[in-house]
Amino acid sequence: MESSILQTCTNLINNAKNIVVLTGAGISTESGIKDFRSQTGIYQMAPEYILSLDNFYHNPEGFYQFAFENLYHPEALPNKGHEILSQWENEGKVSYIITQNIDGLHQKAGSQKVIEFHGTMKTASCQNCRKTYKTEEMINRLNTMDDFYICNHCHTHDKKDRYIKPDVVLFGDTGDWFSIDGFNEIINIINQADILLVLGTSLKVTPFSTFPQYRRDGTPLIIINKGDSPYDMSKDSYVIHDSIGETLSRI
Repeated sequence: MESSILQTCTNLINNAKNIVVLTGAGISTESGIKDFRSQTGIYQMAPEYILSLDNFYHNPEGFYQFAFENLYHPEALPNKGHEILSQWENEGKVSYIITQNIDGLHQKAGSQKVIEFHGTMKTASCQNCRKTYKTEEMINRLNTMDDFYICNHCHTHDKKDRYIKPDVVLFGDTGDWFSIDGFNEIINIINQADILLVLGTSLKVTPFSTFPQYRRDGTPLIIINKGDSPYDMSKDSYVIHDSIGETLSRI
């Protein structure tokens, strides 16, 4: 880690009053959760298609087995990176965390202003009546029922219309924040930031990857991530390829 870049980032963060944070899977690997795209990530075991809306409807049982094994981590605990962000929110430095993660670790660490852009694995919903099921209930249903993924609180002509889907955004899917109003709210939040801090994401999945483009001209973009991102060479970018928890602790 270059000490001059670290010192610059430390000075910027010390003087900031409205940091908006974008986080990805890289912040959760330090809590023992696999990421998606690294050499040890989930997509080394299975193609992206397995986490698509199409696959969910074609093979709901297989989808759920994979999701429970690889996406649901109720035992995971926040790490130093999560804890520091929560502390900065309490101090009035961090205004929002916008995360790709579905593990809820930011909230476990005490952060309150968290936008879960890709949803959450804590719950699932009937696609017809919108009844919410806790994931623990879905695991119990899987172990005790044949068609556990079909809602039995409503009725439709086609059973697929009442499939219970985890409240995560799959490939080919849209989430609560994908509406025009939701997107505009995020753009407004980023536009007001005095620093955009990117942690643990390579910023390669759209539309999340477009968010840094909406910062005001001259707003510093600090990226702490082990891999490269499309913004590493952009104007006002400060890039540190190192551990998130360790780097934030030093800042």
